Amino acid sequence: MEAVRISSVNAALPTAALEQADLPDMLPAGHTGEQVLRKVVAGSGIRKRHMAVDPRAEDVAYWSTSTRMRRFQDEGLPLATEAVSGALDQAGVTPEEVGLLCLVSSTGYGTPGVDSRLLRDLGMRPSTRRLVVGHMGCFAALPGLAVCTDFAGHHSEPAVLLNLELSSLHLQPPPWDTEQFVINSLFGDAAVAMVVENAAERTAGRGPAPLVVDLASHTAYEHEEHMAWEVGDAGFKMGLTAAVPDLIAACLPELVTELLSPHGLTTEAIDWWAVHPGGRRIIDAAEESLSLSPSAVLPSRHVLQEYGNCSSAGLPLVIAELQRTMPLAPGEDGVAMTFGPGLTLCTALLRG
Repeated sequence: MEAVRISSVNAALPTAALEQADLPDMLPAGHTGEQVLRKVVAGSGIRKRHMAVDPRAEDVAYWSTSTRMRRFQDEGLPLATEAVSGALDQAGVTPEEVGLLCLVSSTGYGTPGVDSRLLRDLGMRPSTRRLVVGHMGCFAALPGLAVCTDFAGHHSEPAVLLNLELSSLHLQPPPWDTEQFVINSLFGDAAVAMVVENAAERTAGRGPAPLVVDLASHTAYEHEEHMAWEVGDAGFKMGLTAAVPDLIAACLPELVTELLSPHGLTTEAIDWWAVHPGGRRIIDAAEESLSLSPSAVLPSRHVLQEYGNCSSAGLPLVIAELQRTMPLAPGEDGVAMTFGPGLTLCTALLRG
């Protein structure tokens, strides 16, 4: 297989943004959970989140699943178009050149849907391959990258990876316990596109383009009950226990060693870390279990602060931030990681 590079990363965000500090004031007057929510918000590490459906303007909680899925198509296509067209422009790739479009989402589905309509609206070839990676959860960016890497490594045509997540569509109806308060205060919306190319085909001089060197994953199925993303009659419902950060911390060091050791690397040799911004305690778990410096996870904390947890789009936002502020120089190495239901941990080794 030929070497493969991430030639560009481009994000598109909904215009509506909810300040985290305003969240408790949205509860009905005298709500018994107000103090709990204020405590959750204060410790979240989040300043604001972008939302395709603004809960201050529309009461999403009682929508049916079918209504939410229709709205995903309406709200998702413009964001997807902006993200993909920008990524193609940055990479110097025309829509007609794209060989594979891989859409990753855990928050909305429909056929025909965003993927086929993107081909039409952007002018991609009717022969462009399409793949939808659905309902895997927050870790799905790296399985999507694996598919695009395999394609680009065996074809001269580039692949486009689109992570499109509109978690605002899945606000659940009350009553809300502490777990649901945490979930309702955590997730944001985003679309992030990457162009993934055969390194031999990429035009030089278009900016940072790290190589995808290797990927490794681990499914801790013995802990599957600690995180879930279930389809219900009122959208999708997240289940999340407080044990998740500790479980990630217990599994992560061995997985990172499995990723790095075949390449003669240790954690001390890694120049930057892209940690899925799944929450403050999730980032803490990665930092502490891998003995990283606080500065190593600042990009992930920044993305969490400004966007919240954007599910599968979260890691691409961190990679975009790292490529903007401290791109990998030739010969430098970076590690990306995601976590999600299963309990699943995924990692990737990138090289400048």
